Amino acid sequence: MSLHASLLLLCLGPLTPVPQNTPDAKPAEPPKDIAILPEPGFRDLFNGKDLTGWIDVNTSPKTWSVRDGMLICTGQPIGVMRTDRQYENFVLEIEWRHMEAGGNSGVFLWSDAIPQKSRLPRGMEVQMLELDWVNQHKRKDGSLPPIAYVHGELFGAGGLTAIPTNPRGNRSKSVENRCLGVGKWNKYTVVAVDGTVMLSVNGKFVNSIREASYRKGYICLESEGREIHMRNIRIMELPPGMANESTTAPLIRSN
Repeated sequence: MSLHASLLLLCLGPLTPVPQNTPDAKPAEPPKDIAILPEPGFRDLFNGKDLTGWIDVNTSPKTWSVRDGMLICTGQPIGVMRTDRQYENFVLEIEWRHMEAGGNSGVFLWSDAIPQKSRLPRGMEVQMLELDWVNQHKRKDGSLPPIAYVHGELFGAGGLTAIPTNPRGNRSKSVENRCLGVGKWNKYTVVAVDGTVMLSVNGKFVNSIREASYRKGYICLESEGREIHMRNIRIMELPPGMANESTTAPLIRSN
């Protein structure tokens, strides 16, 4: 079975067996109101050459650039850039590496791409913190934050709500630390379907969160203080599901 077919079975559930035709039976015809969708496949969200398909929200012309097939983010100022359209159900792949110890960044799913006081929007954040972040942000009692906060914590940002699978307050923490440190590439595979997000870090699923209050919106990349590189950003769009007007981020009209 192909990867695409396996993902569809995972997301859509088991299919009802089709009975075999008998000599006297007429082949069943599909209902006229059901479209036959092509098998989904990956396509690039970042072409490795320029910022086609991405729109700056509140950073600067110097924040994002392209070099040697990589997307370079300086981390300044804090803010995001977004996709040029919204996405509902999908599989997202992205490789990233922090270039400074304690670096901070992330990807926002199903986002409204509207900056708030923090300069970041509402959306489901997939956290990207460099491993030394915990050492640089000790608690008042001298203890360190949990390392699971670093490698792929999932949480609703800016007012988006969701139910964590591995709770740390209203956030969901990874059950295993699989991230590599400064200067080393990491790969996230994100499955986002009908308000549920599952995250694989470097080849293993380690976190999930469900019942997000937004289930369709923009994908945003985050600039948050320090240099980060990204590459091989791909998306596989899956069939639409349960998103409705109340669970869809407002559409941003182009001028």
